[in-house]
Amino acid sequence: MTTFHPEAVPGQPPPPDSVPPRDSTAQAPTSVARLNDTIRGFVEKWGSVWVEGEITSWNQRGGNVFGRMKDLATDATISFRIWSSTLQRLPRDLKVGDHIIACVKPDYFPRTGDFSFSVSAMRHVGLGDQLEKLEQLRLALRKEGLFDPSRKKPLPFLPRHIGLITGENSDAEKDVHRNAELRWPHVLIRTKHAAVQGDRCVPETIAALKALDADPEIDVIIIARGGGDPQTLLGFSDERMLRAVAAASTPVVSAIGHENDHPLLDDVADLRASTPTDAAKRVVPDVSEQRALVAQLRARLASRLSQRVGHDIAQLDQLRSRPVLRTPETTLTARAQEIWMRASRGRDLVERDVSLRERRTMELRASLRALSPVATLARGYAIAHIGDGVIVRDAAQAPAGTAMTITVARGSVAARSDGEVEESSTGA
Repeated sequence: MTTFHPEAVPGQPPPPDSVPPRDSTAQAPTSVARLNDTIRGFVEKWGSVWVEGEITSWNQRGGNVFGRMKDLATDATISFRIWSSTLQRLPRDLKVGDHIIACVKPDYFPRTGDFSFSVSAMRHVGLGDQLEKLEQLRLALRKEGLFDPSRKKPLPFLPRHIGLITGENSDAEKDVHRNAELRWPHVLIRTKHAAVQGDRCVPETIAALKALDADPEIDVIIIARGGGDPQTLLGFSDERMLRAVAAASTPVVSAIGHENDHPLLDDVADLRASTPTDAAKRVVPDVSEQRALVAQLRARLASRLSQRVGHDIAQLDQLRSRPVLRTPETTLTARAQEIWMRASRGRDLVERDVSLRERRTMELRASLRALSPVATLARGYAIAHIGDGVIVRDAAQAPAGTAMTITVARGSVAARSDGEVEESSTGA
């Protein structure tokens, strides 16, 4: 079927402007202008859409902004234009790297064939929602005890090696090196570079933290970056990074942003520094201050030692000035007579007691001698006993044939009984 074109000349192809793009052929092509007009009419039917992404380019020329936005998950990008009248209504802190949502309408320019999007509205993505999520995370971590002062590790007084995690060639890196080396010229800093914003911030920072924490020479780790808006500091409130810092065995110092910036890393870290410069001052002692302190302590020690020695000398002189120590023989001389009298009295008492004891002993000896059987035996009497020393008091105890021992004044003799005899015989 052949389409009739009023402008066409029989036997010749119709003019390109008269051929719609959908009806074009090799013999009857459409024109570029007609194609661009058709595309423009098609694009204008789309209307406005809301799109989410990250600003990757922001160039302001003549009051207008020409930029690009990329998808958060892929490398897909679009171009956009913001006219000056619209720019006045948008937030003034929009910049490259911001996570935003924008209301865009497609624009196709027939003269150049360029395709772009015109922005009518743009704002940061759910910053309020993100802040609410951060607050919920803050409460959860506090409940777990990750913010407790009791779990925070003390910093060494003079670290041998300092681990530094920061952006490459960043001002934060320069500030830490400059201030640390000014305070202690021989300080050693081992730096691990990591992205300090964007999607790579969290994984690269965690990897650097694990590497430095595993190094036995590292005594303290500083995580530092310059200031920024809350959107760019979100990585330092990421739960993965916070738990990695809490699990580190090496003390960690948070030095993120400026004094007013407060990511959750500040609460989990063992020490929060207000700036990277403050971190260097908190971690490394000032050599001049330490020298002054040592000099002050030496002066105090010398003064205290001098006072103590002087006090002890004064006390010794005071003791030596007392009469008892100045002329100790005076005390002995003054009490010599008393000692002689006490010694003399002691001798008298001892001699008197000895005499008394001697007389008592003689009396007891005389009494004992009077009562002793020895005296009786000395007068010619004898003692007869049998068996186990039983003394014979009755003749019936020694019948005839009984063996006996007869004790006299001087010795004993053995005897055998012939039996009891008559008293008349014994009397004879």
